[in-house]
Amino acid sequence: MALFVWAALARRFAPTSNTALTRFDSIVVLGEPADSDGNPTPLELSSVTEAVREYERGVAPRLIFTGAAVHNQYVEARVMAHAAEAQGIPSSAVLIEPRARNTFENACYSVRLMRARGWNSAEVIASPTHGPRAATIFSHLPIEWRLHPAPPLDPASPYSAAVTSAIANLKMVYYLVWEQNFYRCQP
Repeated sequence: MALFVWAALARRFAPTSNTALTRFDSIVVLGEPADSDGNPTPLELSSVTEAVREYERGVAPRLIFTGAAVHNQYVEARVMAHAAEAQGIPSSAVLIEPRARNTFENACYSVRLMRARGWNSAEVIASPTHGPRAATIFSHLPIEWRLHPAPPLDPASPYSAAVTSAIANLKMVYYLVWEQNFYRCQP
């Protein structure tokens, strides 16, 4: 129970930024699973649509989509990139990071990709439940960043919101106890 409370508090008080920047080198969009037919789910589409809005507002000149084929055979980053291109984003502004299998790897591999190109700042797009854990991870990486939560497209029932929150807390426990202590990211 103490671990669950610790995770809930860590999520509640997670940082949202380490910079006052309003323009960034890139927008990093964290992976969400595609459906079993390879189409974007509402949650995934919400993140992509918000990233497209931010790109069109001039927040950053490029989008990095990150995520492997974790829950089915479809690479999350590719599905999201196709959805962004279908919304008018030029392929020249899209980078795909297809190896990340979890939030820690989303952050680490995206920052590696950025640093290899000399980019030092990112706006991070994530779902509201995914965001606090992602922000906690990004807070340990050597870039300037700001979290930008993607709004949900479909209203969730109170039951599914409670389940989603409980799962997010369990994932935060995993990060705080295991990943933070045993995984290392070398950007």
